[in-house]
Amino acid sequence: MSGDHILVIDEGTTSTRAMLFDEAGECLGSCQRALTQHYPEPGLVEHDAEEIWSHTLACTREMVAKAGGAERIAAIGITNQRETIVFWDRRTGKPLAPAIVWQDRRTAAVCEAMKAEGHEPTVQAKTGLLLDPYFSGSKIGWALRHWPQLAEAGENLAVGTVESYLVFRLTGGAHVSDATNASRTALMAIGSSGWDDGLLELFGVPRNILPEIVDCAGPIGMTRPDLFGGPIPITGMAGDQQAATIGQACLDEGQTKATFGTGAFVLAQTGRRLPQSRNRLLATVCWQVDGERHYALEGSVFVAGSLVQWLRDDLGLIGTAAETEGLARSVSDNGGVYLVPALSGLGAPHWRPAARGLVAGLSFSSTKAHIARAALEAMAHQTHDLKTAFAADGADWAELRIDGGMVANNWMAQDLADMLGIEVERPHFIETTAMGAAMLAGVGAGLYPTLHAAAAMRRSVERFAPAIDPAARQVRLDGWAEALSRVLQ
Repeated sequence: MSGDHILVIDEGTTSTRAMLFDEAGECLGSCQRALTQHYPEPGLVEHDAEEIWSHTLACTREMVAKAGGAERIAAIGITNQRETIVFWDRRTGKPLAPAIVWQDRRTAAVCEAMKAEGHEPTVQAKTGLLLDPYFSGSKIGWALRHWPQLAEAGENLAVGTVESYLVFRLTGGAHVSDATNASRTALMAIGSSGWDDGLLELFGVPRNILPEIVDCAGPIGMTRPDLFGGPIPITGMAGDQQAATIGQACLDEGQTKATFGTGAFVLAQTGRRLPQSRNRLLATVCWQVDGERHYALEGSVFVAGSLVQWLRDDLGLIGTAAETEGLARSVSDNGGVYLVPALSGLGAPHWRPAARGLVAGLSFSSTKAHIARAALEAMAHQTHDLKTAFAADGADWAELRIDGGMVANNWMAQDLADMLGIEVERPHFIETTAMGAAMLAGVGAGLYPTLHAAAAMRRSVERFAPAIDPAARQVRLDGWAEALSRVLQ
């Protein structure tokens, strides 16, 4: 293979990016475009899949040009917002309906009814997941019942998560999904190789509309020659949180990472051992290479960076996200203010889709600095709740590797170490989701023999050690528990 660059498509919740890497892991360039968020009703979140495609095409073309042409690209890796589901026409690749985003809660009543009927233990045993609107299966079933254009498409209907849709459009017809994304639909039995008939029947999803499940690294497909001036192999693919786990080199059992993006997601690698949670955590496929799966235990928090975005865009308390660090430092403590960010319900370990956010402890002495600090502190508080659940499931953390846009905030990184009571490690290149996709693509293209070898792409790190007084930590945790209890009532 003549190319010496790896191109990554990172299709997230709020933006689409293409990034260019060399074989050593140096990022050579990036192109990013904001993705429009659509909120047709409270609790509903949608994307325009055609906008996703047009942004992907534009950003990818810019990076191909930067590399010097398609022939300079050895491989493409794709990583994506998980659980978001796309519906399209097999003949044209054009979307037939809005994409239903992972944050969307429209199927909450459906999931509650399934729980009442006693289906959750079976779903959890088969999939490692819980019955929640977060996962794709209930979204697909809802759309098939409510959007007549999908039924009208008949055999031409194709459904898949975002990476599946992008591969279809990039290749001109390959309908595949990697095992990590497939494991997040609640339609795949996590210990088997394909879609599960019982789950398909439960959610009302016909098998023929779904993609083939494939490895995360290997010959996934070739891009259409007309898109980029020549064909480029697609050789790596994983959901964003699994890609970040790989990008953080959490490749051995017990290693744990937390990504603070739109939401916050903690994955602890469990190797070939399929974990079973008794504390409302999730089991998920971490990666699949050569048909062999590695698994992870996961805790998903729905609101993280989106909380800061809300403070900025909807409340007008800050002008930029970066201001939160200075505000947090400007006050000696939170002034008794606690913020429970249940703006899209609560995820792990509580799983309360109907929960709503709360600001507690306000007084006339409270300022926007206290509220901003409480928002950042909520990240450590939520993560501490997850750490407790992981420990109860026998997967306590010796250290935590962090990434995502929020962790550029040094105050927040130190606060995590303080409240968790463990060392926190942050790589200098914090876009580990893209790094993980690059590592998978490198392995799939034969640039590296294994993921452990590809971990050489990960560069230097910075460490934060706990420095808070234990009594002060407990005061914080007690205040959080009190505020949280009001939300969980």
